[in-house]
Parts: sequence; C-alpha cells; structure tokens
Amino acid sequence: MDEIFKKIGTTQTLSQKIERNIEKAIRDKKLEVGSRLPSERELCEMFAVSRTALREALRRLSARGLLEIRKGSGMYVTKLGMQDAIQSLNLYYDLKFDNNLIKQIIELRKAFEPQITQMAAQNRTEEDLKQMEKNLLEFDKCDPDNTQLESDIDNRFHILLARATGNPIVIVTMEPIHNLLPRMRNLIYGSIEGEKEITLGFHKEIVNAIREQDGERASERMQAHINRNMEVYEKFLNKGE
Repeated sequence: MDEIFKKIGTTQTLSQKIERNIEKAIRDKKLEVGSRLPSERELCEMFAVSRTALREALRRLSARGLLEIRKGSGMYVTKLGMQDAIQSLNLYYDLKFDNNLIKQIIELRKAFEPQITQMAAQNRTEEDLKQMEKNLLEFDKCDPDNTQLESDIDNRFHILLARATGNPIVIVTMEPIHNLLPRMRNLIYGSIEGEKEITLGFHKEIVNAIREQDGERASERMQAHINRNMEVYEKFLNKGE
C-alpha cells in the first residue's frame, strides 16, 4: 500500500509559495505592468506570514526581473522587454555549451534559417537592407588575423536577417542562437583556409536576393550556406569522437 499512497504535501517553502502567488497574479494580469504592490505590512497581513518569508519572496522576484523595489517608494511590477528574454537564453546556452549543444544548434538553424531568410526578403525595410550592406563591407575589410571581430561581424549578419523579418518571436528565438556563433566559429573555423571568402560569398548572394525581395532564392542560398556550415561542423565533431 505504501507504493500506492504517498504523502500529501509540498516541498515548497513558505517564501516560495508567496513568490508563486505573486508571480501568478502578474501572469494573470491581476497585477499590471507598472502597478504598485501593497506595502510589506499589508502583504504580510494578506498572506498571514512573517516579514522574513515575504522579503525572501520579494528578493527572488526582484532578482528574476519581475519586480522593481524602489527605496522609499514601494514595489512595482516590472515591464519585461525582449532583451530580458534574450539575456536569459544567452545565459542558459552559455552554461549548456558543449558538442551536443553545437549539434542541436546546427539542426535548429537548418530547420529555421532558410524560412527566416525568406521572411526577411519579404518584410525587409530599406534600413534593414542598408544595415546588411554595411555588414558586408565590414566583413570584407576585416583583418583576416582578427578572427574574433570576423566572428562578431558574421554573427551580426544573421541577427540582422532575423530582425528584418519584423517578427519579435523570431528575434527572441534566434538572437541567443546567433550569439553563440562567434564561439562556435572560433572553436572550429580558426584553422580553415579560405572560409572567410566562402562565407562572404554566401552572404552577398543572400543580400542580393533580399534586395530584390526574392524570398525563394534567398531561402535557397541560406540553405546552401547552412549545409556548408554543417559539413565543416560535422568534420570537427567526428574528429573529436
């Protein structure tokens, strides 16, 4: 019978329960962005808890970016922006970075980036196009010995494509992925001769298609670019196994 019936209870501490209650109120929009929470004394009375438990919950909510505690003013619901989500994912991917993550990122890029490039071709603005062409010039003029700068410029190209879609979900999803590209490129591409010219060639073809708003060609060129990346990465990963 011990295997059928288990203890009823929770592993959450009192402060965690308070944290979850306030978080739920924010998620359910019962507490709107910018709204001021009741005072500590009022919250203690509402939850029937001590100030110690309440303050621990408020500290964690503040650390997570859900609340802003203003000295002498009170506690307010924070507006979470796109960069907050991106920074959280940046940290997650940095902590998880290994050969398995590299494989997973390659698979994701193969599935998503051709479609993203097609969306960019359809939705890009003149300013988007101007930034892409500026990026091509920077990449072309970059000192070949400065592999870090070269990797950063390469990374920005793919971020610009995601932004050109005009879709914030695409940006939040892909920007943390693209932020890993310099790390992957430095790890794998450092000793590959002529890779800069190959990459620049693909980027130029993609921008030309986007300039003409030819989504199908832009997607096809990105697919070829990703396939080339996959060949290089797979050789590196297989070498390490």
